[in-house]
Amino acid sequence: MNTPALSRRDVLRGSVALAAWSLASRPLRTLGLEPAPGEELIPWLDVQPKGKMLYWQDLDSWITPNDQLYEVSHYGRPKANPAPWKLDLTGFVRKPATYTLGDLQKRRHKDVTATLECGGNGAGIGFMGAIGNIRWTGTPLAPLLREAGLTRRASEVVFYGADEKVEKIRDQDYPQHFARSLALDHALADEVILAWAMNGEPLNETHGAPLRLVVPGWFGIAWAKWLTRIDVLDRRFMGKWMAREYVTIRGEEREGGGGTNWRETSVCNMNVKSIAARAVRRPDGTVHITGAAWSDGTALEKVELRIDDGPWQPVILEKKPGGSPFTWTHWHYDWRQPAPGEHTVVSRAVDADGRTQPPAEDHAIRNKKTFWEANQQWPRRLKV
Repeated sequence: MNTPALSRRDVLRGSVALAAWSLASRPLRTLGLEPAPGEELIPWLDVQPKGKMLYWQDLDSWITPNDQLYEVSHYGRPKANPAPWKLDLTGFVRKPATYTLGDLQKRRHKDVTATLECGGNGAGIGFMGAIGNIRWTGTPLAPLLREAGLTRRASEVVFYGADEKVEKIRDQDYPQHFARSLALDHALADEVILAWAMNGEPLNETHGAPLRLVVPGWFGIAWAKWLTRIDVLDRRFMGKWMAREYVTIRGEEREGGGGTNWRETSVCNMNVKSIAARAVRRPDGTVHITGAAWSDGTALEKVELRIDDGPWQPVILEKKPGGSPFTWTHWHYDWRQPAPGEHTVVSRAVDADGRTQPPAEDHAIRNKKTFWEANQQWPRRLKV
């Protein structure tokens, strides 16, 4: 068998990809974010319970290992189906299609590194690690939709999983598969893929094998797992997980004593957010604080740190390997000559659109009556 020659461009592209993955996989010690010999990890006094999710104080890599990624399902894991798996593409298309996993894997595929966060992450100290930064591998969704021949009426794309349950709707029982939708223009975005691997390993049952949707910049509820069907509609989809659940109820205080407008919005694109993850005491007494910040893909303008009741201080933002806008950013701050005793540190992120991570007492958080989208500042306590 003849092996095709590699062009200089192919070699350079491969070298860049290898360098980016190597940097992303390196321990944070090489980036100055992990204790070196002679340094001491300072435990937080507000202890995050360990569970099947990211434990911030153990953060030691830019890419989250598969076994540290949280799991959430709404109808449980689907039962094994003896029939071979297939994906149907139906609805307002001229050429409906059916694909096997092998069919999809033969298509053009790419890696997309993106931060996956549960819509309820941060609702309490026991649920503050439902997030991870993962390298996903799959095929872009847009070419599949275009090849199917979208009709003039096509406007919404619904993604159905194999997980199902009987739901009572208007006093009647209806079997329902988990489903979420995207507007057509979003479904056609370059970064949206159908993924079969994470961090170079095949998806397992926990994370949606054999195929899941990846929607960078949106909360995990939109990343439908165990995909079996993609249906193109000519109108808005209003299933349970779009219209009745994962809907945030928030009070908007109107100026001039105009009262409060109670607004319901879908949990969709991620909010701007940050957290202090680790604190390390260096031999000279400096406390080196590291953390992470993220958004829906909007560039971060800055991240700041406040110690006790002091002023907000800028932190140093680390360069992101690969440069994807949909990944988290690590940051660090050197707290020099801290006074002995207990202290509180808290971070806040600001993005390029001016969205600022609010304190818990802000009306955007205080008037939020559902636990989704909890992006309030998270004070951490420590003793030095």
